Amino acid sequence: MTLDSIVSTRENNTTFGLSLRAQSVCARAKALEEAGEFEDAREAISEFWQRVGEKPRVEGLDEVARAEVLLRTGSLSGWIGSARQISGAQEIAKDLISASTAAFARLGLIERVAEARVDLAICYWREGAFDEARITLDDALLQLGDLDSEQRLRAFLNKALVEAAAKRNREALRLFGEAAPLFEVSRNHALKGKFHNVFGVVLKNLGLSEHRDDYIDRALIEFAAASFHLEQANHKRVKGYVENNLGFLFTRLGRFREAHDHLDRARAIFATFKDKAKGSVAVVDDSRARTFIAQGQFTQAEKLAHASVRALEEGDELAILAEALTTHGTALARLERFSKARATFEKAMRTAHNAGDRESVGVAALSMAEELANQLPLTDLRTYYRMAESELGDSQRAEIQDRLGKCARLLFTIESSSSSVGASDAAARSDVDPSSHSQLPPEVANSPDISLSTTLEEQVLRYEGELIKRSLEAADGSVTRAARMLGVTHQGLAFILNGRHKSLLAARKPVKRRRRSIIRFH
Repeated sequence: MTLDSIVSTRENNTTFGLSLRAQSVCARAKALEEAGEFEDAREAISEFWQRVGEKPRVEGLDEVARAEVLLRTGSLSGWIGSARQISGAQEIAKDLISASTAAFARLGLIERVAEARVDLAICYWREGAFDEARITLDDALLQLGDLDSEQRLRAFLNKALVEAAAKRNREALRLFGEAAPLFEVSRNHALKGKFHNVFGVVLKNLGLSEHRDDYIDRALIEFAAASFHLEQANHKRVKGYVENNLGFLFTRLGRFREAHDHLDRARAIFATFKDKAKGSVAVVDDSRARTFIAQGQFTQAEKLAHASVRALEEGDELAILAEALTTHGTALARLERFSKARATFEKAMRTAHNAGDRESVGVAALSMAEELANQLPLTDLRTYYRMAESELGDSQRAEIQDRLGKCARLLFTIESSSSSVGASDAAARSDVDPSSHSQLPPEVANSPDISLSTTLEEQVLRYEGELIKRSLEAADGSVTRAARMLGVTHQGLAFILNGRHKSLLAARKPVKRRRRSIIRFH
């Protein structure tokens, strides 16, 4: 045997042995990661990688082992980055996972490609990039086809999670209906626990939004099932999320003692982790801040909301940060710290916009309009309402549509009051005695079209026409917006216009498809 062949044999043996070692520690790290023990997983793979931001050591590994190390370190970078709120961690994670995806694709390992795509989608989800997450998960499912694979379950679960995070709860419910039979036969308690938890979240959201007690009852059953399976899997981290979700639910139901009990348990669970679960604790603090707001305890709410925002600002999870900022803005407004509240709501809008999360942009703008209606200049109030309507007009949440309608009527009332004040001032400056008018509302009584000699039916008709005219003007001709201001449906106002007030049809504008957000942040 030549010297070259001896050296080559030794190198091959070294590569083979090191590669086997790498795959073994990756398998161990993966099991710990799936159990939510991210620091233990990092320690398990420390021979090849030690911390977020450090390049994994893949020299001397064969291509399969190299791909495994890249995937594991990428996935752990994302999870640890989320837990500790490490800035830039999600981009680092995406780069490593993408490199592993390419390597698995070259090797023709389709199931491993799908696994990597699911992990990549989770990074997008954390950032609030829901469209990218959807596309990536669809690619994973396309790769798998009808293959009976655990990765197929993960892809379905995370698709539903993305839709729930994007507040598209009906779409999430459809996905759960499609995936439920697959999870029912699975023996993976951790996956089943996650499935029941997210299913419970979707049912909770729908139940609260649509006032469906049957959905609330089913949500409680799903959370109980999640707790059972997570206990079987010894998965404490997701169990903490279940407790947080129950705390949020009981807050909305007005059962505050139970809400605080569940939030206490959630925080206690997260405190046991080596990574301190900073991001998860911040989410619980936001939930408790909302509980205090519902209880009218605004000082405590502001302190917790501020702590949540400070923690989340250190990481990359912009959609969650935007929600926490909106909570903080609400608490500040209730404390009458109006200037700070406005700045916080505006920061929430910018943050959600940067994440590409339209729903959170709209909710922040709507919350601003609701909380600061009597503090903002009328032009600014109108602008924020229209931002909210632009982003939330197609929201699937019934409660959001209800809030938009109430806010529109509030805006209309303020505009009418402003107009009345102007009319009264004008009358005071003239020789006309305002008290000589009929006892109709001032904005109508001051109208030259109203005559005291007309019949009651004619006066009511003219009053109705005047209100519709003013609402169309305030809504820039939008029938949908005007209908919200008047507290009627779009179809109802269109029927009135076409029937009793055809002269006002010219004031409406044709429906145009909105191509992009009216919000521009620089």
